[in-house]
Amino acid sequence: MTVRGVLGVALALGLLVPISACQGGPETSPAEAEASGSNDAATDPPLGAPWALPAPTVVPLAEALPQRTVAPMPPHRLAAGLTPPTNRWFSGLVFGDEPQPVFPLPLAFTLGPRGFGFGLPQVVTSAAAVVGSHQEDVSVRIDGVADQLVTAYDDASVTVSGRDQDEQETGRTVVAEGSPFISHVAVRAERLTTSVSWSGDDDGWTAVTPTGTWGVAVRGGRVAGRTIDLEQGGSATFFPVPRGQDAATLARFAAPLTGTATTYTVGQDEVTTSLSYGDTETDAAFVVLPSQAAGLSKEATCDLGTFPSVYGELALCRGPSLTWSVPRQPATAGLDLSQLEAVERAELADQVAADVAASEPAPAPEDTYFGGKWLYRQAQLLDIASQVGAAEAQESARRALTTTLQRWTEPAGCEERTTQCFVHDPAWRGVVGLAPAFGSEEFNDHHFHYGYFLYAAGLLAAHDPSVVARLRPVMDLLAADIAGGEDTGLTPRLRVFDVYAGHSWASGTAPFADGNNQESSSEAVTAWAGLALWADATGDDALATQAAWLLSSEAASARAYWTQPDLPAGFEHQVFGISWGGKRDYATWFSPEPSAILGIQLIPMSPSSGYLAGDPARIRAAVAEVDGFEGPLSDYVLMYSALAGATEADAALAAARVRPDQSIDDAVSRTYLMGFAMSRR
Repeated sequence: MTVRGVLGVALALGLLVPISACQGGPETSPAEAEASGSNDAATDPPLGAPWALPAPTVVPLAEALPQRTVAPMPPHRLAAGLTPPTNRWFSGLVFGDEPQPVFPLPLAFTLGPRGFGFGLPQVVTSAAAVVGSHQEDVSVRIDGVADQLVTAYDDASVTVSGRDQDEQETGRTVVAEGSPFISHVAVRAERLTTSVSWSGDDDGWTAVTPTGTWGVAVRGGRVAGRTIDLEQGGSATFFPVPRGQDAATLARFAAPLTGTATTYTVGQDEVTTSLSYGDTETDAAFVVLPSQAAGLSKEATCDLGTFPSVYGELALCRGPSLTWSVPRQPATAGLDLSQLEAVERAELADQVAADVAASEPAPAPEDTYFGGKWLYRQAQLLDIASQVGAAEAQESARRALTTTLQRWTEPAGCEERTTQCFVHDPAWRGVVGLAPAFGSEEFNDHHFHYGYFLYAAGLLAAHDPSVVARLRPVMDLLAADIAGGEDTGLTPRLRVFDVYAGHSWASGTAPFADGNNQESSSEAVTAWAGLALWADATGDDALATQAAWLLSSEAASARAYWTQPDLPAGFEHQVFGISWGGKRDYATWFSPEPSAILGIQLIPMSPSSGYLAGDPARIRAAVAEVDGFEGPLSDYVLMYSALAGATEADAALAAARVRPDQSIDDAVSRTYLMGFAMSRR
C-alpha cells in the first residue's frame, strides 16, 4: 500500500452493516433488567454483523490498563447496568442534579420527576445565531410516579421509565430523533393528566396550543378532557400536526415506538444510512434533515407536511425506513507532492529539516489534546520529508515519533507516571488520558483528541509497519472508546457519533439547556480519517468499513451545517461556529475572533480535508469575512483560502514562507503550510 493510499479494497465493496437497537451493558442480568424496567431487548449484535472492535477484542485490552476514575461522575438518572450515555443528544436528561431539555427533532422534550413535556421549537434568527426554544407546549403528569430513570437507549431513541415509591416500574416513555411521536406505554394501569384538553374521538384526538395543533393516539385507554386513563399495556402517542394536515392522517403512523435500528452500506462513491423506527413491515413517519434530503431514498414519500427547525425546514415523510446517501470521502494519509518541481522540492527539503530539528524533544508534560497534536504534526513532517528526499530529517522525525508514540501506548504507563499514558475508567466506562484537557476526564472531546493519535499512528505504520504490534493494544482502545461498534460493557457503542444527525457531539454530560453541541467539525472528520488510516494499518476490515461510513457522514454534515450551510434570512455570517441540539451560533468557546470561528472548522486541514473544497465563491466569502490572516487559527484560514483556486494557492504559499513562527498552530508547521499550498497549485 502507498503512504497516501486510501482505504483498502474491502471498503470499495458495498458492505451492509446491521446495527443493533437498544444498548445495555452485559452486566445487566435478565432479573436486573426486569427490576429496572429496561426494555433493552438486544444487548448483542445480530448474528454475522461485522462489528468493529467487539467485546472479545476490547475487554482484555481495557482490563490490562490501570483502572482509575479520574473525575467523579455527576448525579445521574440511569438504570443499573447501563453504560453511561455520554456524548449523546439526550445526555442532558441523564446527568446532573436536574434533567436538561433535549431536542429529538422535530421536537423539544423535557423530563420531570413525575412526568414529561414537549413542544415544537419556535425558531428565531438573529445576526449571529439561530435559536429554537424548548418551551413545553404540552405537559403530562403521571399519577403514582415518584421518579424517572433512563432504562434503555439506542442509536436514535431513549426510553425513560417511571417508578413508584417502591421503585416498581409504572410505565415507559420513548422519544427518538427524527420521529414526530412521543410514546408512553403503561406497564400497569395509569392515569395521565395533560396541560391541554383533548377533543375528538378515537380517529383523532386533538388539542390546540399557541404554537399549533397536537394530536394523541390512544390504544387500550380512554380520553376525557385533560385525562387519559390507560389499561395495563395501553398506550398514548402524542404528536404535532403539521399545518394543512389532519390528526387522523398522522395517527395512522402512531404505533408506540419501542426503539430504532440502523444499517448502512459503504459503496465505491457513496455511503448509505438507514434508520428504522419500530416495525419495519409497515411504513413509519419520520422527519428528514436538510443534509439528508438530496440523497433521500426513493422509497420515501414526503407528503405529510413540514416542521421548522434551527437546521432548516424538516419534511415529514413516510416509508419503510429513513434512508439517505452522501458522497464517500477518502481517508488520505499525506499530502500529494508528486507534481512538485525540483526547486519546490528542494525548498521543502530545507524547511522540513529545520522544522524537524525544532520539534524535538516532544514538549512535556503533555495532555491528550496537545500531545496528540504534536504527534500528528511530527507524522506529517515525516511524510513530507520522505516525499522530498530529506533522508536525515525523515529518519529523525520517524525516530522521535516512534519513541513518543510508543511511550503514550505503554499499557501500564500510568502506573509509573501521570502524563503521556492512558487509564480505563470503570465508572464512566471508557479510556482517559493523563493529564486530561478540556474536560476529557468527563468525556468531552475524546474524538478530537484521539483522532490525532490515530492519524499519527496510521501514518507512521504506513512508513514502518513494524510498529503496529506494539502500538495496537492502546490504539485499538482509543478507537473503541470513540467508535467501537459494540457496547462491550467497558466501552460504549459509537460514543460520540449521532446516526440521525450524521455528526458527533462533543460534550460528555451536556449540562446545557440547548442540548449537546459540537464546535470543531473538522477535528471530528479528522478523527474518522485517522480511524480509517489505523484500520488500514492493522488490516481490520470491519473497522475500515465503519470508519469510511463515519468519515463520509461527518464530512457531509460538516459542510451542510458548519462550513458551507444554507444561510437563513437574517443571519449575517458565512459559517457557523457551534451547532447545538436547539441552536446554532456564530461563536466559539475560546475566542470571538472571526479567524477562530472559521479556523475551528478547519483545524488541522489534514490531507483528508478535500471535503472542504466545495464552492470557491463560498470559500472566498468566508475568508473575506475573516479580513486577513493574523488572528487565532488564521494559519488554517490561510490554507483554506488555497482551496479556492491557483491564484489563492500562490498567495497562500507566499504568506506561508514569511509567517511568524508564533502564528503557526502546534498541529502544523511551516513545512506543512507550504506543502499544502504547493499541492493546491
